[in-house]
Amino acid sequence: MANDSTDELTAEETPEAEPIYETLTYLDKTEQNQRLAVEELINTETSYVQNLQLCISDIRNHLQKKQLPEIDLEGLFSNIDDVLHISRRFLKGLEAAMNQEHEQLYRISTLFQELKEEMENVYKIYCGDYDQALLLLEIYRNEPRLQKEIVDTLTVTVPHIGASDLSFFLVMPVQRVTKYPLLLQKILENTPVSDSAYGALQAAAAAMTDVNANINEYKRRKEVANKYNKPGYLTLRERLARLNPHSIAKKTTRLSRLFMQEAGIVPKTKDKEFDTLEEKFQDLSSAVADLKENVASFLSNTEAFLSYKPHENELGTEGGTIQQYCQLERKLHSTVFAEFRRRLENLVYLPLVNLSETLKGPQKLIKKRLDKQLDYEEFEEKRNETGSVTYEEEAAMNTYLAINSLLVSELPVFNQVALQWLGHILRTFVALLRDLASQVLQEAEREAAQLPHRHLPAPDFGKMVKDSLSQAEAQLYSYCKKFETVMPSSVAEPLSPAEERKVHLLMSKHGPEKLYQVTSNTSGSKNMDLVLQRGQIVALLHDRDTKGNTNRWLVDSGGPRGYVSPGKLQPYHLVQNQKPRMQVSVPGGGGEQMHQPYNLPQAPSPALHFRTQALHVVAGYPFAARSSHEVSLQAGEPVTVLEPHDKKGCTEWSLVEVNGQKGYVPSSYLVTVPIPEPPGWGSPAWPYPAPQT
Repeated sequence: MANDSTDELTAEETPEAEPIYETLTYLDKTEQNQRLAVEELINTETSYVQNLQLCISDIRNHLQKKQLPEIDLEGLFSNIDDVLHISRRFLKGLEAAMNQEHEQLYRISTLFQELKEEMENVYKIYCGDYDQALLLLEIYRNEPRLQKEIVDTLTVTVPHIGASDLSFFLVMPVQRVTKYPLLLQKILENTPVSDSAYGALQAAAAAMTDVNANINEYKRRKEVANKYNKPGYLTLRERLARLNPHSIAKKTTRLSRLFMQEAGIVPKTKDKEFDTLEEKFQDLSSAVADLKENVASFLSNTEAFLSYKPHENELGTEGGTIQQYCQLERKLHSTVFAEFRRRLENLVYLPLVNLSETLKGPQKLIKKRLDKQLDYEEFEEKRNETGSVTYEEEAAMNTYLAINSLLVSELPVFNQVALQWLGHILRTFVALLRDLASQVLQEAEREAAQLPHRHLPAPDFGKMVKDSLSQAEAQLYSYCKKFETVMPSSVAEPLSPAEERKVHLLMSKHGPEKLYQVTSNTSGSKNMDLVLQRGQIVALLHDRDTKGNTNRWLVDSGGPRGYVSPGKLQPYHLVQNQKPRMQVSVPGGGGEQMHQPYNLPQAPSPALHFRTQALHVVAGYPFAARSSHEVSLQAGEPVTVLEPHDKKGCTEWSLVEVNGQKGYVPSSYLVTVPIPEPPGWGSPAWPYPAPQT
């Protein structure tokens, strides 16, 4: 009986021992797989960091030493230095986690989550530039010399790896970032749910999955942006070739919807965040354009200043003071001013040109966004009505969302960088002016220390200055009289009949107090901005745009209506005159002494005469006389108009005098230009001394 009981007990215990053994075996196997997965993560990360170091310290540096300007190293390697930096930090954290056996998994999970944002920002840039790097490699493969240089570099620097192409190394960061979620998932699969680090591992795996998803979305947005942001995207011939019924219908639909939105028939999608960013960008673009125009004008004036060299002119004066002045002028022109102009062009103007070119990319994308927004609104309205859209329409809607999302995320950074760039240019400009003033002052003090009157008392020095100014004043009067005898007579012409009719129309519609004149050429950068020429007359309609922006005035140009910056407008004043005539001023006779050699043809109703800048007539084109009744002209040659018509009254020919010869020339060959000021004179406006009788 006892034996039977023992046999029964053993039989009962044997089935219970088997599942316990299997459970222990399963736990050992799971723990072993978990340990292997963690080791795989650390070992592959170590190998990855070593390959990155080889790529930077050996391969890239070797190519740099070759000094091959045809190879774009920045385009090939992108921000691989940042990738190496974040990977070293990550590897250091993994190695530290290995020393904490009980919290090893938790520390690894925490490390992924802590570095998630930095990893995404770094790998996003590298992966976004990776396709461009492959295109560069393809170009270099087609150049035998460049391909040989790259292969030789790989053979010399990394012979043990056996890589035959640079893409073997360039693809590593792209592969590595996509492998992190897989490695974490493998660790998670071999971690019991009851483990305290299980939740942290889940969060880390989800975080790295999000990183890869965000990188892919960034690449997609960048591809869309690059599609519409290529330099010289389409030529006029290519645009005309792409015109077809579908494209015409699409553009017509966009234009129709835009008109309906402006008329208030259909609502317009409002995006306050984007509108704010765009307004800042457009203000920045306008500031850069204005500064570029002003610096170009400053450079032109500097060039004109340097072209005038008073120290090389013989003014008929002698003495040490004049010689010292000429010596100072000679040194300033040959060294100080010339160096200032060179630095101004290289450190201010050229960076402004580059910044202006950089702004064109976002400008194109913003304009393309408006087109895609109109498509999006049209298709969204269709989906709300019918419940569905076609595949092409869905793709167009996704394109708008991609462009809008890219601009909203990138414009703040771009605006900030561009503003810093502009601020650096302005600070450089101020520093150049400060250096110029300091150098001029230093040279002037050095020369002034050698003047004979440097130790004179203040009263004696004042008397000497007064006597010198009086003498210079008399000389200036003599020079002015000489200039008046050789300068051509100034003439003031009324506006053309067409321009007068246009101004009359604007004045009758809006009143004279609403008239403004454009002070410089304008080129619109926003919708409904006008392109106006300097001197054009417009009428003010409203001193702000529809958003309440007072920096955009709504004006009537006599044709289209649109917006213009108030900084480029000045009030336009009318001068009453019932008899418009060509008036030639008598030199030296004052503003009131005028004689009238001939009358202009009477305009239909010239009730008003508009004051314009003093002009003189020159030959706009060369003309060769064909008979004794005609006279030859050279382009730019001053001309005295004797009669604006021939003997029969035909205005196609004018009787003129050129170099003492009289004859007829075609009236269309004559142009009027402003009278240039005598160069180099900048004396205070003292009254001329009365001529001695």
